[in-house]
Amino acid sequence: MTEIIARISEIGIVPVIVLDDPCLARPLADALAEGGLPCAEVTFRTPRAAHVLTVMARDPHLVAGAGTVLTVAQVDAAVDAGATYIVTPGYSHEVVVACQDRGIPVIPGVATPTEIQMALADGITLVKFFPAEASGGTRALSAIAGPFPMLRFIPTGGISPDNLDSYLALPSVAAVGGSWMVTPGLVSGRKWTDISRLAAEAVAAVARHR
Repeated sequence: MTEIIARISEIGIVPVIVLDDPCLARPLADALAEGGLPCAEVTFRTPRAAHVLTVMARDPHLVAGAGTVLTVAQVDAAVDAGATYIVTPGYSHEVVVACQDRGIPVIPGVATPTEIQMALADGITLVKFFPAEASGGTRALSAIAGPFPMLRFIPTGGISPDNLDSYLALPSVAAVGGSWMVTPGLVSGRKWTDISRLAAEAVAAVARHR
Protein backbone atom coordinates (compact mmCIF):
# COMPACT_ATOMS: atom_id res chain seq x y z
CA MET A 1 0.00 0.00 0.00
CA THR A 2 2.77 2.42 0.93
CA GLU A 3 4.56 1.70 -2.35
CA ILE A 4 1.58 2.80 -4.46
CA ILE A 5 1.08 5.98 -2.44
CA ALA A 6 4.77 6.78 -2.80
CA ARG A 7 4.57 6.19 -6.56
CA ILE A 8 1.60 8.54 -6.94
CA SER A 9 3.43 11.20 -4.96
CA GLU A 10 6.52 10.69 -7.12
CA ILE A 11 4.55 11.10 -10.36
CA GLY A 12 2.80 14.18 -8.97
CA ILE A 13 -0.15 14.27 -11.39
CA VAL A 14 -3.23 12.04 -11.38
CA PRO A 15 -5.20 12.19 -14.65
CA VAL A 16 -8.90 11.86 -13.84
CA ILE A 17 -10.52 9.90 -16.67
CA VAL A 18 -14.21 9.58 -17.59
CA LEU A 19 -14.40 6.93 -20.32
CA ASP A 20 -17.00 4.39 -21.40
CA ASP A 21 -15.28 2.93 -24.47
CA PRO A 22 -12.79 0.19 -23.55
CA CYS A 23 -11.36 0.34 -27.08
CA LEU A 24 -9.91 3.77 -26.29
CA ALA A 25 -8.36 2.72 -22.99
CA ARG A 26 -5.14 1.25 -24.38
CA PRO A 27 -4.26 4.12 -26.75
CA LEU A 28 -5.13 6.61 -24.01
CA ALA A 29 -2.80 4.89 -21.56
CA ASP A 30 -0.10 4.84 -24.23
CA ALA A 31 -0.56 8.57 -24.91
CA LEU A 32 -0.21 9.40 -21.22
CA ALA A 33 2.89 7.22 -20.92
CA GLU A 34 4.36 8.87 -24.02
CA GLY A 35 4.05 12.17 -22.18
CA GLY A 36 5.82 10.72 -19.15
CA LEU A 37 2.65 10.31 -17.10
CA PRO A 38 2.12 6.60 -16.25
CA CYS A 39 -0.91 7.14 -14.03
CA ALA A 40 -4.68 7.00 -14.44
CA GLU A 41 -7.71 7.37 -12.20
CA VAL A 42 -10.62 5.76 -14.03
CA THR A 43 -13.79 7.21 -12.56
CA PHE A 44 -16.71 4.89 -11.92
CA ARG A 45 -19.15 7.28 -13.58
CA THR A 46 -19.87 5.24 -16.70
CA PRO A 47 -21.43 1.79 -17.22
CA ARG A 48 -18.21 0.25 -18.58
CA ALA A 49 -15.73 1.97 -16.30
CA ALA A 50 -14.67 -1.35 -14.76
CA HIS A 51 -13.92 -2.74 -18.23
CA VAL A 52 -11.89 0.38 -19.09
CA LEU A 53 -9.95 -0.05 -15.86
CA THR A 54 -9.30 -3.73 -16.61
CA VAL A 55 -7.72 -2.81 -19.94
CA MET A 56 -5.53 -0.11 -18.39
CA ALA A 57 -4.53 -2.26 -15.44
CA ARG A 58 -2.96 -4.82 -17.77
CA ASP A 59 -0.05 -2.42 -18.24
CA PRO A 60 2.37 -3.17 -15.37
CA HIS A 61 4.02 0.24 -15.78
CA LEU A 62 0.76 2.18 -15.36
CA VAL A 63 -0.45 3.11 -11.88
CA ALA A 64 -4.13 2.44 -12.55
CA GLY A 65 -6.79 3.22 -9.98
CA ALA A 66 -10.52 3.75 -9.62
CA GLY A 67 -12.17 7.06 -8.82
CA THR A 68 -15.66 8.21 -7.79
CA VAL A 69 -16.00 5.04 -5.71
CA LEU A 70 -19.07 5.46 -3.53
CA THR A 71 -19.97 2.00 -2.22
CA VAL A 72 -18.43 -1.19 -0.89
CA ALA A 73 -19.75 -2.98 -3.99
CA GLN A 74 -17.78 -0.56 -6.16
CA VAL A 75 -14.67 -1.22 -4.06
CA ASP A 76 -15.01 -4.91 -4.86
CA ALA A 77 -15.62 -4.20 -8.56
CA ALA A 78 -12.62 -1.87 -8.74
CA VAL A 79 -10.26 -4.32 -7.03
CA ASP A 80 -11.51 -7.16 -9.23
CA ALA A 81 -10.87 -4.97 -12.29
CA GLY A 82 -7.25 -4.50 -11.27
CA ALA A 83 -7.25 -1.16 -9.45
CA THR A 84 -4.08 -0.48 -7.46
CA TYR A 85 -5.65 2.40 -5.53
CA ILE A 86 -9.11 3.85 -4.91
CA VAL A 87 -10.26 7.47 -4.74
CA THR A 88 -13.57 8.69 -3.29
CA PRO A 89 -15.20 12.11 -3.72
CA GLY A 90 -16.26 12.35 -0.07
CA TYR A 91 -15.58 10.57 3.21
CA SER A 92 -17.22 7.21 3.86
CA HIS A 93 -15.92 5.21 6.80
CA GLU A 94 -17.57 2.10 5.37
CA VAL A 95 -15.76 2.45 2.03
CA VAL A 96 -12.43 3.22 3.71
CA VAL A 97 -12.67 0.11 5.90
CA ALA A 98 -13.64 -2.02 2.90
CA CYS A 99 -10.51 -0.83 1.07
CA GLN A 100 -8.34 -1.49 4.09
CA ASP A 101 -9.83 -4.96 4.47
CA ARG A 102 -8.91 -5.71 0.86
CA GLY A 103 -5.43 -4.27 1.27
CA ILE A 104 -5.79 -1.52 -1.32
CA PRO A 105 -4.76 2.12 -0.74
CA VAL A 106 -7.68 4.52 -0.50
CA ILE A 107 -7.52 8.28 -1.00
CA PRO A 108 -10.80 9.66 0.38
CA GLY A 109 -12.19 13.06 -0.46
CA VAL A 110 -12.30 15.76 2.22
CA ALA A 111 -13.21 19.42 2.29
CA THR A 112 -13.42 20.21 6.02
CA PRO A 113 -11.34 19.77 9.19
CA THR A 114 -14.00 17.41 10.53
CA GLU A 115 -13.58 15.07 7.56
CA ILE A 116 -9.81 15.26 7.94
CA GLN A 117 -10.07 14.18 11.58
CA MET A 118 -12.27 11.29 10.49
CA ALA A 119 -9.58 10.28 8.00
CA LEU A 120 -6.85 10.46 10.61
CA ALA A 121 -8.95 8.33 12.98
CA ASP A 122 -9.08 5.68 10.25
CA GLY A 123 -5.32 5.78 9.74
CA ILE A 124 -5.39 7.79 6.49
CA THR A 125 -2.50 10.17 5.80
CA LEU A 126 -3.17 11.06 2.13
CA VAL A 127 -6.50 12.61 1.18
CA LYS A 128 -8.13 14.22 -1.82
CA PHE A 129 -9.05 17.89 -1.34
CA PHE A 130 -12.25 18.15 -3.38
CA PRO A 131 -13.67 20.19 -4.99
CA ALA A 132 -10.47 22.23 -4.73
CA GLU A 133 -11.30 25.44 -6.57
CA ALA A 134 -14.93 25.55 -5.46
CA SER A 135 -13.78 25.04 -1.87
CA GLY A 136 -11.52 28.09 -1.93
CA GLY A 137 -8.49 26.98 -3.94
CA THR A 138 -4.93 27.23 -2.69
CA ARG A 139 -5.83 29.74 0.00
CA ALA A 140 -8.34 27.37 1.55
CA LEU A 141 -6.02 24.39 1.21
CA SER A 142 -3.17 26.24 2.90
CA ALA A 143 -5.46 27.14 5.79
CA ILE A 144 -6.98 23.70 6.20
CA ALA A 145 -3.59 21.98 6.02
CA GLY A 146 -2.11 24.10 8.79
CA PRO A 147 -3.36 22.11 11.81
CA PHE A 148 -2.58 18.78 10.11
CA PRO A 149 1.14 18.68 9.26
CA MET A 150 1.02 14.87 9.29
CA LEU A 151 -1.37 14.84 6.32
CA ARG A 152 -0.77 15.32 2.59
CA PHE A 153 -3.30 16.29 -0.06
CA ILE A 154 -4.22 15.65 -3.68
CA PRO A 155 -6.26 18.72 -4.67
CA THR A 156 -8.72 17.93 -7.45
CA GLY A 157 -11.52 19.88 -9.08
CA GLY A 158 -11.17 22.97 -11.23
CA ILE A 159 -7.41 22.60 -11.66
CA SER A 160 -5.91 23.53 -15.02
CA PRO A 161 -2.54 24.55 -16.47
CA ASP A 162 -3.37 28.11 -15.36
CA ASN A 163 -3.36 27.29 -11.64
CA LEU A 164 -1.41 24.02 -11.55
CA ASP A 165 1.85 25.62 -10.40
CA SER A 166 0.18 27.38 -7.48
CA TYR A 167 -1.05 24.04 -6.13
CA LEU A 168 2.22 22.22 -6.73
CA ALA A 169 4.05 24.95 -4.82
CA LEU A 170 2.20 24.08 -1.59
CA PRO A 171 4.30 21.86 0.72
CA SER A 172 1.21 19.91 1.79
CA VAL A 173 0.45 18.79 -1.78
CA ALA A 174 1.61 15.29 -2.70
CA ALA A 175 0.10 15.34 -6.19
CA VAL A 176 -2.57 17.15 -8.19
CA GLY A 177 -5.59 15.53 -9.83
CA GLY A 178 -7.16 16.87 -12.99
CA SER A 179 -8.79 16.10 -16.31
CA TRP A 180 -7.49 18.89 -18.55
CA MET A 181 -5.15 16.50 -20.39
CA VAL A 182 -7.84 13.81 -20.82
CA THR A 183 -11.01 15.76 -21.58
CA PRO A 184 -13.82 13.80 -23.26
CA GLY A 185 -13.27 15.78 -26.46
CA LEU A 186 -9.58 14.94 -26.62
CA VAL A 187 -10.18 11.26 -25.90
CA SER A 188 -13.19 10.71 -28.16
CA GLY A 189 -11.41 12.66 -30.88
CA ARG A 190 -8.36 10.40 -30.48
CA LYS A 191 -6.11 13.42 -30.03
CA TRP A 192 -3.30 11.26 -28.70
CA THR A 193 -0.55 13.71 -29.65
CA ASP A 194 -2.31 16.54 -27.83
CA ILE A 195 -2.84 14.34 -24.77
CA SER A 196 0.85 13.40 -24.73
CA ARG A 197 1.85 17.06 -25.03
CA LEU A 198 -0.43 18.15 -22.20
CA ALA A 199 0.79 15.26 -20.06
CA ALA A 200 4.40 16.23 -20.70
CA GLU A 201 3.67 19.85 -19.75
CA ALA A 202 2.08 18.68 -16.49
CA VAL A 203 5.10 16.48 -15.74
CA ALA A 204 7.39 19.46 -16.41
CA ALA A 205 5.37 21.53 -13.94
CA VAL A 206 5.89 18.88 -11.26
CA ALA A 207 9.62 18.90 -11.97
CA ARG A 208 9.76 22.65 -11.38
CA HIS A 209 8.58 22.15 -7.80
CA ARG A 210 10.50 19.00 -6.82
